[in-house]
Amino acid sequence: MRAALLQITSSDDPAANLDMVRGYVEGAAAGGADLVLTPEVTNCVSSSRTHQRSVLCTETEDPTLAGLRQEAERHGIHILIGSLAVLSEDEDRFANRSFLIRPDGTIAARYDKIHMFDVEIDETETYRESAAYRPGDRAVLADVGAATLGLTICYDVRFPALYRRLAVAGAQILTVPAAFSPVSGKAHWEPLLRARAIETGSYVLAPAQCGNHSVSTGRPRASHGHSLAVDPWGEVLCDGGETPGLHIVEIDLDRVAECRRRIPSLTHGRSFEGP
Repeated sequence: MRAALLQITSSDDPAANLDMVRGYVEGAAAGGADLVLTPEVTNCVSSSRTHQRSVLCTETEDPTLAGLRQEAERHGIHILIGSLAVLSEDEDRFANRSFLIRPDGTIAARYDKIHMFDVEIDETETYRESAAYRPGDRAVLADVGAATLGLTICYDVRFPALYRRLAVAGAQILTVPAAFSPVSGKAHWEPLLRARAIETGSYVLAPAQCGNHSVSTGRPRASHGHSLAVDPWGEVLCDGGETPGLHIVEIDLDRVAECRRRIPSLTHGRSFEGP
């Protein structure tokens, strides 16, 4: 299987972002990709809840979701929309929702980000994701041909129990679409992704937002970039650097079986008491 990771710099204009992503999907399909993955909040990067309320839609009305479903069907490929910011059932908060689209354009799976990024990195970077987004409460697996994906989003990567549970349940590929902070990204992004791959003997595919995001209102935003694909032994297959681009990698599921045979840690878990 060939997987294409899209590294983009989304703005707070969903229509412009969709046009940009369509072009990358076209290039990925031309490059022979079976699976295309986009980053977190593909449709809109914004810190202004007022602006978000003016441009975001429900899932059934979201033009980015509709447009990428069309692209999946047009090219006959799977598309993992890393996440979209969408209006949710919670009147006060949005959903940060990942979608897996089948080659016929139908939705195979949905995953709402479980762990909310509520942090104080330094004096200039403070985030309260839970103030704007309603957290999910369910882990999700989905099939892509012969492979099984475990869906996660960004800050989830700091919670290894989620990844072990997905791998034990059958995931061979773990997806971590992100809009990672530049400060924490420089220190933690690659080590965390490689650790999740090594611990579970899984491929980790992490398409990322990058650079300075163009916003019409609200606080400026920047993202770390460095989209990564990591193999089940922890080797980095590609690093997207700091600029937008398209990165295609080969996925060999035999590699998953081999690494899990060599170190079968998924079968060695034991219950214990304390502390």
